[in-house]
Amino acid sequence: MSKISSYLSYFNLTLTTKFILLLFVVNSLLINKTISQEKFKIVIDAGHGGKDPGRPNRNGIIEKNIALNLALNLGRELKKDDNQIIYTRDKDVFLTLRQRAKIANEADADLFISIHCNAFHDTRVYGTETYVYGLHVSKANFDVALKENEVIFLEEDFEKNYQGFDPKAPESLIGLTLMQEEYLDQSILLASFIQDNFSKKLKLKNRGVKQSGFWVLHNTYMPSVLIETGFITNPKEGAYLNSSNAQKDIAHNIFNAVNKYKTTLGITDNHDVVYRPKNEITYKVQIAASRRKLELKSYNFKGLKDLSIKKEGRLYRYFYTSSYDYNEILKKKKYAISKGYKKSFIVGFKNGKIVDVNN
Repeated sequence: MSKISSYLSYFNLTLTTKFILLLFVVNSLLINKTISQEKFKIVIDAGHGGKDPGRPNRNGIIEKNIALNLALNLGRELKKDDNQIIYTRDKDVFLTLRQRAKIANEADADLFISIHCNAFHDTRVYGTETYVYGLHVSKANFDVALKENEVIFLEEDFEKNYQGFDPKAPESLIGLTLMQEEYLDQSILLASFIQDNFSKKLKLKNRGVKQSGFWVLHNTYMPSVLIETGFITNPKEGAYLNSSNAQKDIAHNIFNAVNKYKTTLGITDNHDVVYRPKNEITYKVQIAASRRKLELKSYNFKGLKDLSIKKEGRLYRYFYTSSYDYNEILKKKKYAISKGYKKSFIVGFKNGKIVDVNN
C-alpha cells in the first residue's frame, strides 16, 4: 500500500483524485487476487486446545492432543493434493468458538472440517459419528451438541459475545437461525463419505451421520462437518485413538472422503465447487464458435478462465463459466462482453444437452 501511495506522489494530482485512483488500484488488486485464486480452500479445526483439554475420561487420554494430531495429519495429505489448508490452530492454544468460525468465514473457505473425540458415561459405548448442522435431532444428538458448546463458558465475556446464548438451554439451540441450511446437502454428502470410509476401510462402528445444533457449524458459511472420531471413554477405542498409527489412518480416510466429495460435486478449472442438483438447468456464457479447436487456456480467451467446450458437428462452441443462478450468469455475461466478446449470449444445459433460455 505504501508503494502505491509513493507512486501517486510523483504526479501532480489533487488529494481527491489521488484517493479515487488509490481505491481503483486497490480494488483491481483485490479482483485480480480473487480471479487468480485457484486452490480449493479447506479450514481444518482441531477441537479444544489450551485451557480446554476436551472431554474428561478415566483413561488419561487428552482429547485436544488427538484432535490436533489428526488435523495436522489431514492437512499434510490435503496439501500434497494441491488444496489450500488453513488451520484454526496448529499448536496447543485456546480458541473461542467465535474465533474458529471467523477464521473459516474470513478465509472464504470451500469446506470446514472440525475434529473431535466423543465421550460417554457408559464406557461400553464406542463408534464414530459425523455431524452436520440441523435442528432435526434426537435427545442424544442434542446432548452431544450441548456438551461441545459448553466450551463457551471458558471464554471471557461470553455473555456479551454470544448475546445471551446459553449452551445448556434447549431454547438457545432451537432458536438458532438456519443460515447453514443452504449448505446442508453438501455437508451431508461429505459426512456420509467420511462415515462410509471409517466403517468400510477402518472397520470402525458406524454410528451414522447426524444433525445437531453445534454453534461452530451454525456460524460457518460453507459446507461444514464436525467429526467425532470415537469414544475416548471406551478403553479399547480410546487407546486406538491415542496411537499415532490410528491418527494417520483416520486422517487418511477423511482425506479420501474429501477427494470423493470434490469428484462427486465436480470442480471447475479454478476449483470452485459446482453443486449439481437434479433436473436443473446449468447456465453458461457462450463466447465463441469455430471449426478450429482451441486449447482451453486463458491466453486463448482474452484472460478468461473456467472454460468449457462442446462439439456440434464440425463446429466447436466455447463457453465461459457456469452457474445455476441466472442472475449470477448475467453478471458473467457482462464481464465476458467487457473482455471483448461482444456477441456473448447465455445458453442452458440440462442432462448434458443444450436447451434454449431467454437472454
